[in-house]
Amino acid sequence: MRALPRRVEFEDIIGWSLRVGVLISAALIVFGLALVFYNHGAGTFKLGELISAHSPVNTSILPVSYVNASSLTNLNGLAFILLGLIVLMATPVLRVAIGIAQFAHERNWLYTFITAVVFMNLMLAIFVIPALVAK
Repeated sequence: MRALPRRVEFEDIIGWSLRVGVLISAALIVFGLALVFYNHGAGTFKLGELISAHSPVNTSILPVSYVNASSLTNLNGLAFILLGLIVLMATPVLRVAIGIAQFAHERNWLYTFITAVVFMNLMLAIFVIPALVAK
């Protein structure tokens, strides 16, 4: 007797997206750390500057644009670490987006609306507010 294939539920999709997001993020960060130690630094920063307790290098001086095709193809370890952090921050945002689809699929319009408002708040907090504060 053949078993029927199991239907994929939204909870499965959410669980897998969170696991995969964290694993990809961890792999990028570990790879970036390995590159930093292998190359004795990253970009214009020397290893001593990066690992010092009083390091001037932090995310306030490294914009998101630091992660680009050039820095990744040049195997800049710091760019891989930042990319891993971006993936880590995007993972729960993806979960909220999947939640919108889940509630819409279930025709639960109240929760679809509430989750969409949460998603819009996240987008404002990630993209708009930092641009306003930086001015």
